[in-house]
Amino acid sequence: MKRRPFLVGATVVAGGVGAAFTAVPFIASWLPSARARAAGAPVEVDVDKLEPGQQLTVEWRGKPVWVLRRTPSILERLATLTDSGRLRDPLAEVATQQPAYITGPLRSLEEEYLVVVAICTHLGCVPLFRPEPGSVGDDWPGGYFCPCHGSRFDFAGRVFKAVPAPINLEVPPYRFLSDHQIEIGVAPKPTTS
Repeated sequence: MKRRPFLVGATVVAGGVGAAFTAVPFIASWLPSARARAAGAPVEVDVDKLEPGQQLTVEWRGKPVWVLRRTPSILERLATLTDSGRLRDPLAEVATQQPAYITGPLRSLEEEYLVVVAICTHLGCVPLFRPEPGSVGDDWPGGYFCPCHGSRFDFAGRVFKAVPAPINLEVPPYRFLSDHQIEIGVAPKPTTS
């Protein structure tokens, strides 16, 4: 008689262990894969060694993103362009092209750094970095030039008039983690007063 309760208990324990081994992979299959997590994960960028006038490209959500460290000369040219009548949306008023916390013509959290998705808003090409004034024509102030169809953007990602691209380059959500560390894909935490 003592043998039967032991066999029942052993069978219940073995069945429970088997159910657990079966359930764990099944439940884990509901979780996103490492590739899916990486595709939407924030990206940290160290800009400590980025010299003024240089830019770097990182990948976020499968898209190239530029981080440009603007020089005082670039900032002066941007100020001149804002009131020139040459830009389609000089004050960046198309709300879908930048997060709500990015305001003003520089389209950035800090004037020294530009962060934009490096995809032309016309047909999705990747524009070229052409910082030298005059390198794309006599009236070229420097910026981004898409050779596929001739779209042009300044160093705030604002589109020029009379080009195929209809709107400015997109500014992704981002925040500064420190003076030299940017996190792309996460908005800044709201400040409390």
